[in-house]
Amino acid sequence: MLKSFFWNKEWALWAWGGLFLLIAVTWLQVHLTVLLNTWYGQFYDILQKANDIKAFWQSMIDFCYIAIPYIFIAMFSFYFAQHYSFRWRQAITYHYLPHWETTPHSIEGASQRIQHDTYEFAKHLESLGLGLFRAILTLIAFIPILWSLSDKVSLPFLNGIDGSLVWIALLTSVGGILISYVVGIKLPGLEYNNQKVEAAYRKQLVYSEDDKTYANMISLTELFTGLRINYFRMFNHYSYFTLWSSLYGQVMIILPYLLMAPSLFTGAVTLGIVTQTGNAFGKVNDSFSYLIDRWTDITKFISVIKRLHEFEKHLIHKTFVEKID
Repeated sequence: MLKSFFWNKEWALWAWGGLFLLIAVTWLQVHLTVLLNTWYGQFYDILQKANDIKAFWQSMIDFCYIAIPYIFIAMFSFYFAQHYSFRWRQAITYHYLPHWETTPHSIEGASQRIQHDTYEFAKHLESLGLGLFRAILTLIAFIPILWSLSDKVSLPFLNGIDGSLVWIALLTSVGGILISYVVGIKLPGLEYNNQKVEAAYRKQLVYSEDDKTYANMISLTELFTGLRINYFRMFNHYSYFTLWSSLYGQVMIILPYLLMAPSLFTGAVTLGIVTQTGNAFGKVNDSFSYLIDRWTDITKFISVIKRLHEFEKHLIHKTFVEKID
């Protein structure tokens, strides 16, 4: 999966050049979010004072200078990431096809792994890989900001703790990840099993389409029943995880405002500082909690990687045996 793209001269420009471009574009997006966070603090201070209409409209102009470039950069990032992931899929496919074509042995679900699993690999790689890198850059950019804003917290049990909001974001995220692991521990296995039963059911249907003698209602019904059982188990486990992740997400939205409210009511901070802190806390917590937010996508990605890895091992083993013979 890696060698066919990054260690192949044919794809070197796309692999390494495209990766560098994605890194640069993602860094630029994060930089603009930092500027937007600063804008939040200034804008809500203007709203709180409500006596300077000129400053209000100037802040609107400043917002456009940040938001409009961000929109176009985000569009380009999305567009280029799709092309990048498809090229990766193309490199993997071109690597698989010659080995698969020359082996006389049948490999379970080969057509699905070459067509569907490489598609799923590219799709999840695009969203998860770029999202993970953006989360890392966001942490690098926003931790110093949140660390300095932590001095504005006036809660007794947080006084004297440097970077208290950063530590709270980290601890709540670690706790959330651990709970997510417990709640969603069976999801990767269920996703993997789902691919197997779907492949078996689809294979029987394809054979039946080409030759009606394969259209055995008893076999098709048994296969679909197995599919139904696995899906119902997935529905249950995904429901548990969705309940937990939704609860966690809502609590994290209000938590920074609960922590900053005493400072606001005593006049120690302005509305702009509270809003800026809430935004910075959300960015840091979201980045720390990336695994929670994308847990279901990660489980599907893991199942795809597992299937492709098994397929690669099978191809290599077959090729090796044939060379010996």
